[in-house]
Amino acid sequence: MSIETLRNRIAQLEKEKANLEKSLSRERESARKRQAEIAQVSRSINKNMSLSMLSSKKRQIELKQKQLSAYEKKAADFQIKVANKNSEIMRKLSEADRAARQAQRYNIQDEKRRQDKQIHHSKQVTRELKLQSQIHNQLSSNPIVVKFADLPKKINVLFIASNPKDQTQLKLDEEIRAITRKIRESEYRDAIELKAIWATRPDDLLQAVNEHKPTVVHFSGHGSDQGELVFQDDSGSTKLVSLKSIVQFFKVMASGIELVVFNACYSHSQAEEVTNHVKAAIGMSDSVGDEAARVFAAQLYSAIGFGKNVHDAFEQAKVALLLAGIPEENIPELFVADGVETNSLILVQPQT
Repeated sequence: MSIETLRNRIAQLEKEKANLEKSLSRERESARKRQAEIAQVSRSINKNMSLSMLSSKKRQIELKQKQLSAYEKKAADFQIKVANKNSEIMRKLSEADRAARQAQRYNIQDEKRRQDKQIHHSKQVTRELKLQSQIHNQLSSNPIVVKFADLPKKINVLFIASNPKDQTQLKLDEEIRAITRKIRESEYRDAIELKAIWATRPDDLLQAVNEHKPTVVHFSGHGSDQGELVFQDDSGSTKLVSLKSIVQFFKVMASGIELVVFNACYSHSQAEEVTNHVKAAIGMSDSVGDEAARVFAAQLYSAIGFGKNVHDAFEQAKVALLLAGIPEENIPELFVADGVETNSLILVQPQT
């Protein structure tokens, strides 16, 4: 319970105690008045009174004594309640005191952590400034000569995402986040430009490929066991595109595209068929989970970013699934066009 809550409870108990004390005082005052009335009636009795008068006085005294007993009983009850309320107040005061001491300890610990963090940050800044100074001195004495012929050629990766609202929602944002991170950590990160289109409609495909001129086309979304890809219509609901349409699309738009990745369930048929028009394609032979799709794709592009050939990149992506404990390493399949050796198909490589 927080200190503020305890303080509010104590204030409420104090108020309840004050009300009980008022009631106790009221009952005690009523009892005192009855005692005075009994004494007054008793003094008014004398030997010369008639029997009827004496009997009347006796009845008055008995009635007032009953009333006095009732007032005294109520007063005793209120006194017990006041005592109990006072005990509860003392317990709550003790709890509030403990809570205040604990909060003070937490504040001291937080302040120490904050100071330690500041000291750590200051040390990091100092080290960074020292390192920058060393690099500056080295550059001043040893100028860097850039051989542009040795820089890798740039490739474009077009990430096509479709996640219709009437389908199971996929974590496509997590997939592209993982891909982006792995590309940034790769050796030739500047050689890969990642472009993405979201909520993709079928008629977005031609525009996207014409605009971005991709080397790699990556589809991320749902696939059906009939060889269809799941896109979206204008309302955001499912729009199926047939295997035949996908193959015809890549037949017409194949120029410059060297790899197609279908990161969707049951997409091996599309991958196999489009290799009639592009050098290589990757598809899934079964349903594939969100995590498996993310881990596989991220490592695939990481390896490509390190200058690995398509075959090695594909195998590394499968190993990444094993290392992550995801038993889906046999679902991805790599297909190549006739006459293409995947060992020699390197998408990112230094110019010669």
